[in-house]
Amino acid sequence: MKNIAYIICCFIFFSCGNKQKESAENEQIKPLLSVVKEHKPSESINPTFRKEVENWQELNAVNSFLQKFEKASPNEVLSNALELRDLVKGLKDSVKPSIFDIPSFNARVNILNNEVLRLADLTFIPAIKTEEINAQVDKTIVAFSAVNTKINTILSKKRFEDAIDVNLDFIGIDSTKIDSISKKSIEDMIKEKDLKKKVQYEGPPIDYKAKKKKSRN
Repeated sequence: MKNIAYIICCFIFFSCGNKQKESAENEQIKPLLSVVKEHKPSESINPTFRKEVENWQELNAVNSFLQKFEKASPNEVLSNALELRDLVKGLKDSVKPSIFDIPSFNARVNILNNEVLRLADLTFIPAIKTEEINAQVDKTIVAFSAVNTKINTILSKKRFEDAIDVNLDFIGIDSTKIDSISKKSIEDMIKEKDLKKKVQYEGPPIDYKAKKKKSRN
């Protein structure tokens, strides 16, 4: 009988000790979840290209909402994670401008969607650590930066192609890897080519001084 009473007392003692320990750990976690963390802002769309995407509502909605995460506490992040998930899904399923409906761009949107889904999953973990939340916010912002960077790259290429009036895909040049010196070389090459065509059809330029001298002789 005494042994049974001793076992019961030990069980109660250890149970109370574990509960106190868990309570102390939770009390330490709660303040950390309220500490505001400043994250590196996402890459923005070049101001000269904003007009090209001003009517893309789903992209603009994600861009605007994600700014809340750039300076937020883990608690604020978790409270907004599900709404961000829905906005990114809307972007993923949206009707994109035809210039962006390409595999390389869609791949970046899919990566963003996966990172946001992981962030949303953290809201269902009871004892989630602040470090995990902050790390996932950074990954999400980086993924969205990749989307905006790709938009800048695509529109830069389009503008360059329009400027030199040549199909870069046809001649096998990736405009994203062309520096300013190379671009000038291409433009000079095109001018020289046009000049040769002009000579071919119109003949070489006439030296009127030589012609006049010859007529005198």
